Amino acid sequence: MPEEEPNTDRQPPMSAGPGPGETRADRLERLLAKARGLPRSPGVYLMKDGAGVVVYVGKASRLPDRVSSYFVPSADLGIKKQGMLDVVDDFEILECEGEWEALLTENRLIKDIRPRFNERLVDDKSFPYLVITQREDFPRVFVSRNPSDPALKGAKIFGPFTNAGALRDAVQVLQRVFKYRTCKLDIVDGDPANKRFRPCLLYSIGQCTAPCADKISKPDYRADCDRFVRFLGTKRSVMLRELNQEMEEASRTLRFEDAAKTRDQIRAIEKLAERADRRDGWQPETEISYIEPEKGLASLQRALGLDEPIRCLEAIDIAHLQGGETVGSKVCFVDGRPLKNEYRRYRIKSVDGGNDDYASIREVVSRRYREAGAGHELYPDVILIDGGLGQLHAALEAFEGLDCLPPMVVSLAKKEELIYVQERKEPIRLGRENPGLRLCQAIRDEAHRFAQHYHHILRRKATLGED
Repeated sequence: MPEEEPNTDRQPPMSAGPGPGETRADRLERLLAKARGLPRSPGVYLMKDGAGVVVYVGKASRLPDRVSSYFVPSADLGIKKQGMLDVVDDFEILECEGEWEALLTENRLIKDIRPRFNERLVDDKSFPYLVITQREDFPRVFVSRNPSDPALKGAKIFGPFTNAGALRDAVQVLQRVFKYRTCKLDIVDGDPANKRFRPCLLYSIGQCTAPCADKISKPDYRADCDRFVRFLGTKRSVMLRELNQEMEEASRTLRFEDAAKTRDQIRAIEKLAERADRRDGWQPETEISYIEPEKGLASLQRALGLDEPIRCLEAIDIAHLQGGETVGSKVCFVDGRPLKNEYRRYRIKSVDGGNDDYASIREVVSRRYREAGAGHELYPDVILIDGGLGQLHAALEAFEGLDCLPPMVVSLAKKEELIYVQERKEPIRLGRENPGLRLCQAIRDEAHRFAQHYHHILRRKATLGED
């Protein structure tokens, strides 16, 4: 089987345990002393075995308190994690701005590294976003976990947010102030049917201005939404001050239920600050947009002259770290959509220093398709190499040493965006808006993102010590 990085389900071998001269008790005492000296701030900790392999990732609101709890003599981690103490030899930390950033960092690292003692967060579950549509006559406000949905094109998107419950509570509280709609109705300005439409209960209780029933003009409704967008970009101090005054007044007059309700509203609005920005790339798997898959696959089939429809397409990319670390990535798309459990990363072993893309591509191709050619793994209909003619030739050279030749190998060169095809002298030049080209670009960019994200982790902290 190919030797892949630990984002696969296969796990690294168990460490041999403590080094010569150090007992288990000595090792835990050493780790406890180190943990107690950590900065008293939120962050993420990465437990490593004797070979430097990350075996567990966790988050903490106060690093010394949480990390030291693993190494006290009375520590009981439960049946599934207790064995971790037999292999942990060291740990690293990443300090974070707050608990919300620690949560995002933990989530990202677990999904990228897949440590063997982590059971949570290894699926594709993501943190939610707040969406305000812009292309509708009367914008909607709602919570979504899929910001790359083509239907949200042009929308203003905030997040991701780390507390989904608090986000939904805040949307409900703020609706009483800005009176935006949260329904899925298709409302067209000037439609005569609007005047005869019966609005929902939210209009009756003053939480929506009912554009569905022509109760507000388009400019006035837009102005309310613009104020809401500006509110999300501020510190919200004025509204919080007013709510605190309401809570104090309710408490003073012994209306404790009202005071508690207002307190919960304050907390929900304060939680709006606990969010990241899409530009930070915390959840790239949810934030990358893809074109309509069916059109892209049909267009690419015609361009390549294939007789059979394209079902499975894989892309390979190579990333460098200042000429040192070289990492290869392979992403897999089935019916034009990403199949995440078939993604792979490879730490290149055949290139000692330098930036030899050709040798790196030959290594990745050989490691990936050696078993696939024998029928033991999924074999794609089209293999896409990031690069030009030279990268394509390097991949084909690797395939010559394998028992089974691929049905179609192509490469996509950046800038000119030409598609080079095996056994063709001239590249294929497609229009910039061609669905087949755009699909290839999206898959190539995903392979690049997948390789580079792993790269950034290696650069930020040397936490992965795999051979």
